Amino acid sequence: MKKFFALFAVVLFLSSCSEYQKALKSEDVAVKFVSATKMYEAKKYGKAIRLFEQIAPAYKAKPQAERMFYMYSQALYKTEQYYLAGYQFESFVSSYPKSEKLEEASFLGAKSFTFLSPVYSLDQTDTYKAVDKLQNYIDSYPEGQNLAEANLLAKNLREKLEKKAFENAKIYHTISDYKAAMVAFDNFLINFPGTPYKEKALFYKLDSAYQLAINSVPGKMHERLDNAKAAYSSLMKFKGDTEYKAKADVMLARIENDLKQYSK
Repeated sequence: MKKFFALFAVVLFLSSCSEYQKALKSEDVAVKFVSATKMYEAKKYGKAIRLFEQIAPAYKAKPQAERMFYMYSQALYKTEQYYLAGYQFESFVSSYPKSEKLEEASFLGAKSFTFLSPVYSLDQTDTYKAVDKLQNYIDSYPEGQNLAEANLLAKNLREKLEKKAFENAKIYHTISDYKAAMVAFDNFLINFPGTPYKEKALFYKLDSAYQLAINSVPGKMHERLDNAKAAYSSLMKFKGDTEYKAKADVMLARIENDLKQYSK
């Protein structure tokens, strides 16, 4: 009996392969559609995609087009071809605005772009795109079934952008371009007012202002010392028991000592 079932499975497999190969070579788009659908339902997404690619141009005006493009988009998504999946889902949404699959396609299209978002240290163009597309889904479906996941994905991506912005500002401090560092940290704090990096950003801004001041030419030192003192006050106002207090207090002592010469 086991041999019979094994033989039967082999026959089915060979039959399926034969049908698929015939469909690939066929000039009949209906034959290709039937075979592609079978491949899709059998989760043989790679084979389904090859057939979908062949018939997609001819199917745009056909009654089965909506179903075909939905399966095509899903097959691309399930094989992790996220750039193409995102494009196909977006095309599906614009082409079939009354589809019952509209919300799902909108979400999966946006989600596809999240997989293209690189590590924070690289260029974040794709991350910005993903955030925008997720926000479009959230705005369009405020009670959508994928809303919680969309919000979480958007939150994670925004945190990545936040870290990128902080590290970019920190680079200026690292290379001792203190004037640029102060501007970069100011912009960071404006753009991310609730950031968990705020204490660090305020300290690095203080240190940048301090280093710029004590290494200034005499004509600019007074103004820059005042700026550094203001940066110290901002840090203390935000968190009086900051982990950087000891270092900040040493800076303040030097700042106030140097300022004394201007009050004589």
